[in-house]
Amino acid sequence: MSEQQQLTLRVLSSLLREDVLGLRSGGLVESRPDGPWLTDGALALPVAEEGFQSEYAVRLPLLEVYGSTLTELDEILAELRSFADPQDRDGYLAFAEECRQTLDTMRLHGRVQPAVLAALADRFGADPAHWEGLTAALGFDALAAYLDHPVYPTARGRSGLDEQQLRSYAPEFAPSFELRWLAVPERELSVAGRGPLPAWWPTPADLGLSGDYLTIPVHPLTADADLEKLLPGAVLAERPYLRVTPTLSMRTVAVVQDPACHLKLPLATATLGLRNRRTIKPGVLEDGAAGQRLLEAVIEREPRFAGRILHADEQCFARADHELLAVLLRRYPADLAESVTVPLAALLATAPGGRLVVDHLADRFYGGSLRRLYREFLELLLDWQTTLFGYGIALESHQQNTSLVLDENGLRLLYKDNDGPRINPARLGGLIDFAAEFDDPRTFGEDDRPLTDLFTTITGHLCTASLAFGLAAHGRVPLKETLDLLRTELDSAIRRIGPAGQSLRAALLDADRLPVKAMVTAGSLLSKERSGARDINKHYTDGPNYLRSVAR
Repeated sequence: MSEQQQLTLRVLSSLLREDVLGLRSGGLVESRPDGPWLTDGALALPVAEEGFQSEYAVRLPLLEVYGSTLTELDEILAELRSFADPQDRDGYLAFAEECRQTLDTMRLHGRVQPAVLAALADRFGADPAHWEGLTAALGFDALAAYLDHPVYPTARGRSGLDEQQLRSYAPEFAPSFELRWLAVPERELSVAGRGPLPAWWPTPADLGLSGDYLTIPVHPLTADADLEKLLPGAVLAERPYLRVTPTLSMRTVAVVQDPACHLKLPLATATLGLRNRRTIKPGVLEDGAAGQRLLEAVIEREPRFAGRILHADEQCFARADHELLAVLLRRYPADLAESVTVPLAALLATAPGGRLVVDHLADRFYGGSLRRLYREFLELLLDWQTTLFGYGIALESHQQNTSLVLDENGLRLLYKDNDGPRINPARLGGLIDFAAEFDDPRTFGEDDRPLTDLFTTITGHLCTASLAFGLAAHGRVPLKETLDLLRTELDSAIRRIGPAGQSLRAALLDADRLPVKAMVTAGSLLSKERSGARDINKHYTDGPNYLRSVAR
């Protein structure tokens, strides 16, 4: 199947899942010789049962409109645009451009992936289960960048970047490059931090400048944004300084000479929707630091997680009052040099040699048993996340922000990017003082619904169920086995927190339907006014409860 056909299937399945134009809710299933079709009389899609986040997925890359078959994605989106409300049609044009950029990226990936895999094997070894330490961990980010997102169909696209920029700065090419630096008057920056800056952090003199400034790094893709005009008295140094490598998020880079230090920097691009900009808005870094402190306080009260749940330190940052002028200095724990650190997003990625990353990990650490690996992962992750739920906390800890740490001592979990939680302050108890430390008012709610929605879509769909469905799709473990295990471990974890888990049980295990992210609708097709989304990453439709069907 060509890249265009793959993308067409993903796009049409996403639009169906999000009920764009009402085909999912208003259509009828029609039996045809080649299989089922979903139709409302005007539009018709060939479908197959899916069951993860939608009853159906599209099985052929085509759309039928009044009996005529369309197969070109541009043509399909243009036709769908004609059915949309006139005030939404600009969103369809923007999404069509997003699809074109993604298709170009997919074709580029197809050309370069074999060479990148070979280069990673040469650098770190042929078996990724032995990629130990934080430098080698960047290899997993490169592998993961070739995978599609479990929800968003055009996740491999990055708005506005050409091929040369992607090759120079995107993680799937495993490049390295030097940062630019901005010298800023101290009065213009809000600075927070634990301990001194690393020795490699440049002074103005290191950058060929003189004067009493603070220095902050700037991604090369942001350096041309007239930063000096955005911040009075700032000077952009002409001399690049400090070699770095991109992580999976692209806007976060690892320092080559000090891989335990990462720098999160604003980028004037977008991923997972044209409205999902990769800048850093004021308040985000403060909330991430507050989130880390809150989670550390929970671990103090729940000592069984000490040493098993790890957090990158995100207390050191600087920002000006503009979303393109900020930096987070993220420091990783010091004891990972002999550990294999793998983001969940990389587990189903193709490794050098053609097997999956998770196959290699199971061979080395679990005697070849993917079931044991999945079970131990579920036991720790669900114990931790349900314990947080008992305190009224749900995290935006998706598959990019959660990593497995594997070594001779067993399995641990490593977390980063703790902004964007949902908290019910009525259940914080003795931790209530932390509520005053968050900047974003959307963090707090008066009941558990925002928490159960976030727990379901992140911990449920993205971190655990997507792996279960993926292992089945690759023929590794039968789906019924992994879903049985997932439901059993969820049930046990919810029981452990007692009455505090009743709302989670009702919303996740016993509900007829589950919340599902509507990311295309909120991120690209509709304005916030039209979608009603307060947060485009927490805007939902609904889908079948695969956990309840297993119980039956």
